Amino acid sequence: MTEITALRPMVPAAAPAASEAEVLPHNIEAEQQLLGAILTNNEVFDRISSLVKAEHFFDPVHQRIFQVAAARIQKNALASPVTLKAFLEDDPGLKELGGPAYLVRLAGAAISAYAARDYAQMVYDLAVRRELIQLGRDIAAQAAKVEVASEPKDQIIEAEQRLYKLGEQGVAERGFQSFLKAVTDAVNVANAAYQRDGGLAGISTGLVDMDKKLGGLHPSDLLILAGRPSMGKTSLATNIAFNIVKAYKRGRLPDGTEGAVEGGAVGFFSLEMSAEQLAARILSEAAEVPSEQIRRGDMTEQEFRRFVEAAKALEACPLYIDDTPALPISQVAARARRLKRTHGLDVLIIDYLQLLKGSSKDNRVQEVSEITQGLKAIAKELNIPVIALSQLSRAVESRDDKRPQLSDLRESGSIEQDADVVMFVFREEYYREREKPGDHELEKMAQWQALMESVHGKAEVIIGKQRHGPIGTVELSFEGRFTRFGNLAKPWQGSGGPDVGF
Repeated sequence: MTEITALRPMVPAAAPAASEAEVLPHNIEAEQQLLGAILTNNEVFDRISSLVKAEHFFDPVHQRIFQVAAARIQKNALASPVTLKAFLEDDPGLKELGGPAYLVRLAGAAISAYAARDYAQMVYDLAVRRELIQLGRDIAAQAAKVEVASEPKDQIIEAEQRLYKLGEQGVAERGFQSFLKAVTDAVNVANAAYQRDGGLAGISTGLVDMDKKLGGLHPSDLLILAGRPSMGKTSLATNIAFNIVKAYKRGRLPDGTEGAVEGGAVGFFSLEMSAEQLAARILSEAAEVPSEQIRRGDMTEQEFRRFVEAAKALEACPLYIDDTPALPISQVAARARRLKRTHGLDVLIIDYLQLLKGSSKDNRVQEVSEITQGLKAIAKELNIPVIALSQLSRAVESRDDKRPQLSDLRESGSIEQDADVVMFVFREEYYREREKPGDHELEKMAQWQALMESVHGKAEVIIGKQRHGPIGTVELSFEGRFTRFGNLAKPWQGSGGPDVGF
C-alpha cells in the first residue's frame, strides 16, 4: 500500500475545508485504488456503477476523473489515462497533482480489479457518513434557531425527507446535475421502452388502450383521475391497483439494483372508504361476486369458494392501504417515504384529493394548490407515478353534453396546472338510465332502449391533458355488478366479447 499512498497526501488540497480536529471521514487510498482499477479495466465500472456516483468521492479531482471516465464508458469508448488526458489536461486541481501523469500513476498503482467492489463500498459508506455528519449539523443549527416560521414538526418532516434521500441515493441533497447525466437518464428511459419492442416506458395499468395512450404510468408523474359521483373513479383506481400488484415480479433492474421488473407495489390512501370496504371491493372484482352480496353474506357455495380463493391469491400481493381520514399532505409524504423504505413503493394512489388537508385554513383554493404541489413533489422525490382522484363541479350536470372538461375541476386551477395527466371517467349509461320515458310513450321507449343498448357496459376515460403525449378518449368495458373496468373488444377483433383483463 506504500506505493499508492505516496501518490498524494491523505487530505487533498482541494478537499472541503475543515479544521484538523474536524476532518470528515474519507479514504483517499480507496478512491485512488478504485479509479486505478477502472482506468486499467473498464469492465470494473459496470460492477460498481450502481453503487458509486461522482459525488461520493471526497476529493473534487477524483470526482471529475470518475465523471469523465463514466461518460466515456457509457458511450462504449475507452477510458484510460491516455484518452482522459485530453479532457482533464487543463483541470487546475489535476495540475496541482502533476497533471495527466497523475492518471498514469493511478492506473499503474492499482493492485487488483477483483477488490474494486470492496473499495467502492468503502467510498460509498464514507460518503454517507460525511452526509450524515453534515445533516446532523444542519438539524442542530436549525433547531437552535427559534423562529416563528420554522415549527419543530416542519423541521422533523424536512429532516426525515433528507434522511430518506440519503438512505435511497447516498446523498441528502441533489442540487444541480450536469446535462450529460440528464441526457444519460433520458436515453435509459427510451432504451427501456425500446427493449419492450416499442412498448411501455412506464408501469402497465393492465388496460391495453389506456396504456397505448399514456405509455404506461411514468415515474415522477402526477395523474389526476376526475369524475362526478357514481362514475366509477374509485373502481377504476382499484382496478389499476389490482392489475399492477397482480403482475408484480421482482428482479434486477437495468441499473443493477433490485426492484419490480413487472407490475409493482402500490400504496393506496383511502380517505373516503375504510380499508375493509376497499378490500371487499377489490375481492368483488377478483372473485366476480357482486359487492352487495359480499356485504350481506348472500353468496352461493360456489361464489363463496371463489371469494376465498381470490382472498388467498391476493394475500401475497404488495398492496398497502392507509385509511386514516383527513390526512395532512405532509403526513402523506412522510408515510409514503416510510412505505418505500420498508416494503417498496412503485405507484401511489390517493382517494381522493379534496379530502386531504393543507396548512392554509382560510383559503381553500390555496390549500388545494398546496396539496397538488405536495403530491407532485412526492412523485418527483420518490420517483413514482402518483394517481390522485378528484371530484368535479356540478357544472357538468347543467350541460346537454355531460362529458367533463378541464374547467370542471373543482376548487383550483392548480390541479390542472400541476398535473402531468388529467383524465375524466365518463359513463353515458349512468345519465341515459335517468332519462327513461314513461311506459305509455312507446316510440320514445323504443328509441331509449336502442340508445341504452348502444351504451350498455361501456365507459370512457377522456384524457384532457397529457404533458408528454396525445389527448383523446379511451373506451373501456364496465361491469356494474362487480364495479370493474376492462379492455373493450372492438367490432373488428371478433365476437369474443369484451376482454376484461382479469
